Amino acid sequence: MTHRTVLVINSGSSSIKYQLIDPDTAESLASGLVERIGEESGAITHKHSGEKLTESHPIADHGEGLRLVIELCDRVGPNLQESGVVAVGHRVVQGGKHFDRATLVDEAVLAQITELNPLAPLHNPANVRGIEVARELLPDVPHVAVFDTAFFGELPAAASTYALDREIAEKYSIRRYGFHGTSHQFVSRTVSEFLGREDLKQVVLHLGNGASASAVVAGHAVDTSMGLTPLEGLVMGTRTGDIDPAVAFHLCRVAGMDVKEIDDLFNKRSGLKGLTGHNDMRVVRGLAEEGDEGAILALGVYTHRLRKYIGAYAAVMGGIDALTFTAGVGENNVELRTEVAEGLEFLGIHVDPDRNAVRASGPHVISPDGAAVTVLVVPTNEELEIARQSVALLEN
Repeated sequence: MTHRTVLVINSGSSSIKYQLIDPDTAESLASGLVERIGEESGAITHKHSGEKLTESHPIADHGEGLRLVIELCDRVGPNLQESGVVAVGHRVVQGGKHFDRATLVDEAVLAQITELNPLAPLHNPANVRGIEVARELLPDVPHVAVFDTAFFGELPAAASTYALDREIAEKYSIRRYGFHGTSHQFVSRTVSEFLGREDLKQVVLHLGNGASASAVVAGHAVDTSMGLTPLEGLVMGTRTGDIDPAVAFHLCRVAGMDVKEIDDLFNKRSGLKGLTGHNDMRVVRGLAEEGDEGAILALGVYTHRLRKYIGAYAAVMGGIDALTFTAGVGENNVELRTEVAEGLEFLGIHVDPDRNAVRASGPHVISPDGAAVTVLVVPTNEELEIARQSVALLEN
């Protein structure tokens, strides 16, 4: 097979995260981050062949940022022209009802993605800008958009529909979209391959600063915890997760808070941060071990919500075969995995202490032999999934 690579780009409002990946071997040839675009002091970090180069200077816009990426690849390596780049894969947060799979970007597709900006005002405009700039600078290779929402695009109507006035919901495109779909798809497929079964009923817990759960049956998502936005669902680093919507009305009436203030409170000043002052699970865990009552309560709220979703999804699927932890917190927090499993023995969920303590680079089982539910830890790799979806699209 001819050597080929995909340049994966995740463009944020003031950043560009990138990685050059061989989709066939899963090898990362280079990766990096352009930060603080448009600010007084920008920075770019580039990793290649075990070495890391960091430069700090103003970076005016995304165009200049991506030019720096290409220039660094040429100067430090690997040279993009010599690396067999067959596609540029772009992470796009919101695909709306238009996009339920990876899509080749042309002017019409770009216009449709731009129309979705109101559904993801913090993310989609930056994603669009990244695509525009990359197409200008790398015009000779196909560009593919891979959507965070795509894996959940075919949720059953009963799972995706809110009990809201139908005309309002349809007019303003209000439904459950779900997010982290690229991760949930990668992890659930990895579990199926690892266990050699395609008929699995799976619960996947993507636990990072943002956190989401999914229910997956035979490779197809049937439910997910995030909704119209990434705010709904699990307790997160700075987000509330599930909360009575009337809390917003109450704060408006009693505290005089406006929509912007409530949005900021729910999304940026709540979750673990709101309960403890810290959004880093490692810090919260450390405080709890020192006896801090606020941190102990925060962990209790966090794990209580997780257990509720696992139980709910077991009910939705009519059983559960596999429970998987992934992302930064899920992959690294041994104690949390034990705490989540406690009380779920009636579902067949058990965690083996010795297996749970093992840190492995690949998928590994942490439940005891013979357990009714296989509990796993699977490192996620959204960039690899974007690369693989990009080449799969071009081959079809």
